[in-house]
Amino acid sequence: MKKVLRLFGGSAVVLLTNANLLFAADKGPAPFYGTAIAGGIGAGLSILGAGWGFGKIGAAALESMARQPEVKDDIGRNMIVIAALLEGATFFSLIVALLMWISS
Repeated sequence: MKKVLRLFGGSAVVLLTNANLLFAADKGPAPFYGTAIAGGIGAGLSILGAGWGFGKIGAAALESMARQPEVKDDIGRNMIVIAALLEGATFFSLIVALLMWISS
């Protein structure tokens, strides 16, 4: 704890002594960053959802292949098609979220 205080203590003293100079200037109304925050959250949720979906697709395909090995080619082909559709939807939602973030 003492090392942390020693490390950040000097910068805290400088900030507190110059706080009136840093925060006193009137620069008008504060900018609104709501769309940037929403875009970042949307992009993160989009990628998390895609990862979860790909995991579910792979798990279900491997389970069904283990139960019926003779239809593994059909299951593998269908898994690739479903994964491609999921990837397209993920890219669309990611592009929308990033455009929200950039437009802010």
